[in-house]
Amino acid sequence: MSRGPEEVNRLTENTYRNVMEQFNPGLRNLINLGKNYEKAVNAMILAGKAYYDGVAKIGEIAAGSPVSTELGHVLIEISSTHKKLNESLDENFKKFHKEIIHELEKKTELDVKYMNATLKRYQTEHKSKLDSLEKSQAELKKIRRKSQGGRNALKYEHKEIEYVETVTSRQSEIQKFIADGCKEALLEEKRRFCFLVDKHCSFANHLHYYHLQSAELLNSKLPRWQETCGDATKVPEKIMNMIEEIRTPSSTPVSGTPQPSPMIERSSMVGKDYDTLSKYSPKVPPAPSARAYTSPLIDMFNNPATVGQNSERIKNSTDSSDDPSLPRSVSVATGLNMMKKQKVKTIFPHTAGANQTLLSFAQGDILTLLIPEEKDGWLYGEHDTTKVRGWFPASYTKLLEEDAKEAMSVPTPSLAPVRSISTVNLSEKSNVVIPPPDYLECLSQGAAADKKADVSKNTSTFKAPVSQPEATSPNDANGTAKPPFLSGENPFATVKLRPTVTNDRSAPIIR
Repeated sequence: MSRGPEEVNRLTENTYRNVMEQFNPGLRNLINLGKNYEKAVNAMILAGKAYYDGVAKIGEIAAGSPVSTELGHVLIEISSTHKKLNESLDENFKKFHKEIIHELEKKTELDVKYMNATLKRYQTEHKSKLDSLEKSQAELKKIRRKSQGGRNALKYEHKEIEYVETVTSRQSEIQKFIADGCKEALLEEKRRFCFLVDKHCSFANHLHYYHLQSAELLNSKLPRWQETCGDATKVPEKIMNMIEEIRTPSSTPVSGTPQPSPMIERSSMVGKDYDTLSKYSPKVPPAPSARAYTSPLIDMFNNPATVGQNSERIKNSTDSSDDPSLPRSVSVATGLNMMKKQKVKTIFPHTAGANQTLLSFAQGDILTLLIPEEKDGWLYGEHDTTKVRGWFPASYTKLLEEDAKEAMSVPTPSLAPVRSISTVNLSEKSNVVIPPPDYLECLSQGAAADKKADVSKNTSTFKAPVSQPEATSPNDANGTAKPPFLSGENPFATVKLRPTVTNDRSAPIIR
């Protein structure tokens, strides 16, 4: 492909301009991108260091486990290996900054000045040589015009030959200058691209060595790491031996572990018997959704020593049967009493009506409790005579006298551990008489006008009026006499108020 001098000259100038207007600005942009790349890698290295520090902490937790000790050591080793690789990567990127970014910054600043000066020098020399050639060509034209006039032809012919030689030499000189300038411009351009490629090849060589080291390091450790996590169900032999020892207990008890007391064994037997009984017994219907009606006369059928005992008898029996840590003073006989089903005596009649899940009974009937838990005031039991089962209000019954006496004789376990309770204390507790509430005094004073003897007797002994059915009055309900405050009388009729003096500046003064 042949080109003229002018075309080659344009190629030379375009090459210099390409370096100055495209290559050097591209290098500046590359420097900025390289700095961003460097920051991102440094951030990645820091984030990786923090991440693998977290992996090492989890490895320390796993190393403390009897089953995952080896996995914990593997996690710690993985963390240290990757941190080592990150440190090596950091060293490589320090070389990236030193060999590429720093060199490009330095070369770009110098190259801008150098290329400007080189292009200007080339253009100046090219113009100077071109002017000399044009001047010689103009002189040659003048001589040729003069030699055509006929005068002194030999003289002008000799000068014409000299100027032709001068023009020819200057033409060859300028062509040589243009060719050399074009070659130099193209080489300058290639030299810059070659520098860029060489620097990146050097960095790629560092990365290649880094990856070879990483691959060698990981290949030497990776199979062993994978072997430790190959079977998640594998348990170390020591732990298996310990588990087998626990699974097959020896005849001798472990030191420091007390033998179960006969009461606890009896409670477990009672629980097993109850589970067997409940397994084969008919299905219990659900308790009524509405809360059972509580009779206001229920407290009149309990003596003062056992007030509140009827409402908490189920709770006490449940607590004593469910609590495995009973005091040592509770005897085996107490456990035998717990095995007996409690019986209650009805103090009011109850009619089931259309509800088939309720139990009907008359006053004075005996019922056996089948479920020892009270649900919203309802109990579930069986009629001893008709053998019919159903729900009934707990306030319509009271404990049978035999059960009540047994409940009074059994000491209630306290929350604190009890080592021993003597029979003297039990007998003393059975004879303790709890004083009646304060409002009973007002009750006795209010009823003194009509039944002074009876009320004084009731106040001293506080026995249930059910035992005297012949003393019933028209105000009786279900065969039971109502107290004055339930018969519509004023319970505060006999209360005397103390006169007081008040004014706006002082509190009441009691005289």
